[in-house]
Amino acid sequence: MPTPPFDRPLRVIQWTTGNIGRRSLHAIIARPDLELVGVYAHGAAKVGRDAAELCGWPYPTGVKATASMDELIALKPDACCYNPLWPSIDELDALLRAGINVCTTAAWITGGKQLPADLDRIRAACAEGRSTIFGSGAHPGVTNMVAMVLSGACERVDEIRITESVDCSTYESAGTQSAMGFGKPVDTPGLAQNLRIESEVFAESAAMMADAIGVKLDRMTFAVTFTEATGDSDLGFMKIPAGTVAGAFGYHRGWAGERNVVSVGFNWIMGQHVTPPKPLAHGHVIQVFGQPNMRTVIHCLPPQDWPEDGFMGAGMIYTALPATNAIPYVVAAEPGIVTLKDLPVITGRQLGGARARL
Repeated sequence: MPTPPFDRPLRVIQWTTGNIGRRSLHAIIARPDLELVGVYAHGAAKVGRDAAELCGWPYPTGVKATASMDELIALKPDACCYNPLWPSIDELDALLRAGINVCTTAAWITGGKQLPADLDRIRAACAEGRSTIFGSGAHPGVTNMVAMVLSGACERVDEIRITESVDCSTYESAGTQSAMGFGKPVDTPGLAQNLRIESEVFAESAAMMADAIGVKLDRMTFAVTFTEATGDSDLGFMKIPAGTVAGAFGYHRGWAGERNVVSVGFNWIMGQHVTPPKPLAHGHVIQVFGQPNMRTVIHCLPPQDWPEDGFMGAGMIYTALPATNAIPYVVAAEPGIVTLKDLPVITGRQLGGARARL
């Protein structure tokens, strides 16, 4: 199905301009079917700066960043690209209640990891504002879509399994990596529980896929194995000392009775001195076990003429654009919480000479 047609460009605000948000911002400016009308910046140093300056666009846009939610809501945009690291229920409530559709990469697929009262707030906000919220990204996000498509070639599906099998050293976010346990002693109390919570959006995506193949899950489980660094690594943005966590291998698994139906997890390493339990695939390994078995690996690679940080930039685009490109589909969707299983296949756009300048 093509992108839903509209008789005018959709008015969009960009929420945050960090590693992911600035890629989303750049893409919004580039698309003729979208009109950037506002930008939210958390940091005071970004307030008042032109959107072009914040994302590497070569020409001024005339749109200045603000830290005022009220100013942005008053613009009456059609949609918001919401890209903080973690979602704020207060922010989402305000945007959705004002009738602003939200496309987000902020640890949201179904909202299942939220407290029941918070999820009720989001549903009520969507009902009042006649608005829609949709979450996606690279993993979870694109990987789940590919897995569901592969399952469509099977007569019988026994298990869908997705593994992010990568060296995380190219993702330069010390806060994120530390929250996942990297650089901490392996015997740190609560280390596995913290990682379960930090990666719980993987469980949301597993539940979504189970629903898509017609399975009602009885329970979810989580297990992880940590691997110690055998030497010191200085990654520039953080250090991984010898003897601390430098590898994590685990899954969120969904069960129907005694059958493991869906598994979403990771094989991650950080630094130069670690051997993971399984060799890295340097991408997203997507497997459907059944009749027949299906397997593919997604590799996200920068163009040859990109700068040295090309892998970091390509990865951030890979994370940001599944939500950004969904804007027209989400604006056209019914109010409420929607997921990849509810929308048509989301495609990118050919933009002629427009290209990233990040």
